[in-house]
Amino acid sequence: MRVPRTFTFVDLSGFTNYTAAFGDDAAGRILSAFRTLCREIASEQGVRIAKWLGDGAMLVSTEQPNALVFALELENRAAEVCAPLALRVGIASGHALLFEGDDYIGSAVNMASRLCDAAGPFEVLMPTMQIQRLPEGVIATPHGELELRGFPGPIDVVELSGQPAAAMRYDTGELWTRTPFGV
Repeated sequence: MRVPRTFTFVDLSGFTNYTAAFGDDAAGRILSAFRTLCREIASEQGVRIAKWLGDGAMLVSTEQPNALVFALELENRAAEVCAPLALRVGIASGHALLFEGDDYIGSAVNMASRLCDAAGPFEVLMPTMQIQRLPEGVIATPHGELELRGFPGPIDVVELSGQPAAAMRYDTGELWTRTPFGV
């Protein structure tokens, strides 16, 4: 089944070098903090973590604005939590094949992954032609054209930045503390 989705790939830049310099335990602490932060923000924004990729992750959203807010909120909060490592992010939207019920195959998936690879530290990259609607507080700055492996010709890309106005769309904090049915 082909479904419209927005895919986000995130990666901790410099993780391998950090592990070599500071050891597995220190790297494990940063990775644990990074994953906790991803889970928290994904839950707040209604974005699903599709899979963990070592020091990164692939996320899926049915709504593009949720993915954009997730990426910028993660970038902002990870700057402190994951220091001295920096986050790199690639985002792409389009139809993808939902494969075996829990994986996705398609051009948008591949493009988001390649954009994450091409991003520098603290960069959130997205194809210009795929922007549907920017959430309030999000800015798209022209980044230029990039040649992405597996894609014919250059892709015009923007860098997303800013402070999204609606950073907390889904209130998940109370779900486990309230009494069912007001009892």
